This record gives sequence, structure tokens and C-alpha cells, in this order.
Amino acid sequence: MRVGHGFDAHRLVEGRKLVLGGIHVPYARGLLGHSDGDALAHAIADAVLGAAGLGDLGRYFPDTDARWKDASSTELLMSCVQKVSQAGFAIANVDSTVVLEHPKLAPFIDDMRAKLAEALDTAPPFVSVKAKTSEGLGFTGDGSGVVAYAVVTLRERAR
Repeated sequence: MRVGHGFDAHRLVEGRKLVLGGIHVPYARGLLGHSDGDALAHAIADAVLGAAGLGDLGRYFPDTDARWKDASSTELLMSCVQKVSQAGFAIANVDSTVVLEHPKLAPFIDDMRAKLAEALDTAPPFVSVKAKTSEGLGFTGDGSGVVAYAVVTLRERAR
């Protein structure tokens, strides 16, 4: 078994769609990023790569490369899962948390779990997504940003 931890943060801005866990969440602002800005998918991708000792998302998809401009973060996550699979590992479990004041994510959590499970080549029962507020504290609390955390467990693939 291998364990990886991931983190990502993005600013909320006008003129962007809010995408979290591969799901469009209707809201007046979206996440600023080179790709679609999906902080949840980014945190999970970093945890997946880290568990396998393969670095981080920026190593494979740098924000200086125009190919990744507005890219789907769930597609980037799928690519990371392929790299981990080639290294001999499979996803055993994912636990993640998104921190933001608004909008409320409860209506979207099941769709996020299904979309992420598909990208991770696993089933929704092995993917946890939790949404929290920071009770008005910090940049997540004042509504100017979003933070996501993830822990991933990998298991060795049968040879």
C-alpha cells in the first residue's frame, strides 16, 4: 500500500465556470487557473502521483504550456492514473475535502464522486468527497477562493 496527500487552492473570479470534481456547479464565479481550475481534481491528481512517487501535476502539465490552457482537469487526472497504473499501482481509496463558503455543494457531491471514480478507474464507493466551510475565516471564508485536500491510497497491481 502507498499513501499520497494532495492540496490545491484557486481564486474565485468573474467570467469563469465553477468546475469541481469534474462537475459544473452553477455559480456567478469560477476558479482561476490555466486549466479549468478544478481544485478538487488537482488535489486528487497530486495525491495520486505522490503516492506513486511520481512528482506532482505541474511536472506533467505545466501552466507555462499552452496545450493545457482550459484543459479538463478530469482528463489530466485520468492521465495521472494511467502513469500510476504503468508504475504498477491501482487506486484503493480516495478521501477529499473542498473548503468554500458558497455555493453549497451537497446537491453535487454524488455526481462528483461518480465523475471522479470514472477518471480514477474505480467505483464511487471508493471515492469520498466532503464539502466544508471555514466559518467566514481566511480567503475561503470571505468567498475569494477555494481549497481542496485529498488523501489517496494505492495498492500494488497483481503481476
